[in-house]
Amino acid sequence: MSLITWTPAALSSSRRRFSGACWRVVEAQHRISTMKLVDSPAEQAVLEEIIEASKPPVPEECAGLDFLLYTPFRYDAPYPIGSRFRRAGFSKGVFYASRRPLTAIAEMAFHRLLFYAESPATEMAANPGEYTAFSVPVRTTLSLDLTMAPLNRNCELWERLADYAPCQALADVARDAGMQIVQYHSMRDPGAGKNYAVLTCKAFAGPVGEQQSWRIQLRPMSVWATCEAPRLGATFDLALFLADPRLAPLRSGDKK
Repeated sequence: MSLITWTPAALSSSRRRFSGACWRVVEAQHRISTMKLVDSPAEQAVLEEIIEASKPPVPEECAGLDFLLYTPFRYDAPYPIGSRFRRAGFSKGVFYASRRPLTAIAEMAFHRLLFYAESPATEMAANPGEYTAFSVPVRTTLSLDLTMAPLNRNCELWERLADYAPCQALADVARDAGMQIVQYHSMRDPGAGKNYAVLTCKAFAGPVGEQQSWRIQLRPMSVWATCEAPRLGATFDLALFLADPRLAPLRSGDKK
């Protein structure tokens, strides 16, 4: 079946029930970025209220959720650069997550490298970055799994490293069909982990659960990731990511 035949009706016939926990990684400064601007917790609370009032309203379907969950769906400004299941420009948000924390960390490691590859004037940070990995339960009867038949027939389209057009087109049709989650292989995790593109807050089945504190250190030939509790760690060889053409500056040695 070619991409153009994936109509809303065809996708609806391929829907699956899905329930489980997913993991997302965010920069740890989401908690402390305003602390250095104030002299007391009370002042910080006031500053946070002012900042919150300046933001767009939380979408109705996300009301009552933790900001970690609704943030990807909140902003209606033009999306600057398209991602795998979201087009650039005015497009609906996507909550990207993974089945395992290490898969989510691999994705973050790649995107940190991509930031520096696309920012030639920016030197790589000498100190490790601080990140928070958190889990959240999801549940839906409206899930698509691109790793299983019949949708895996187009795996060459779904698993392209830098050309997201086929996945973005699929996401458009998936939304028209009322789908809530798209499951797909991670292109960054050497362990071939699974990722989730959550298309709507309606798929969240509970509050934010377990949280882990991670450090990610970019090195000349690798990326180190460590977590203290539970004690976890991984080393990603830079070569694992360099097949992506967008990392050409790192491959040529232009970035150090």
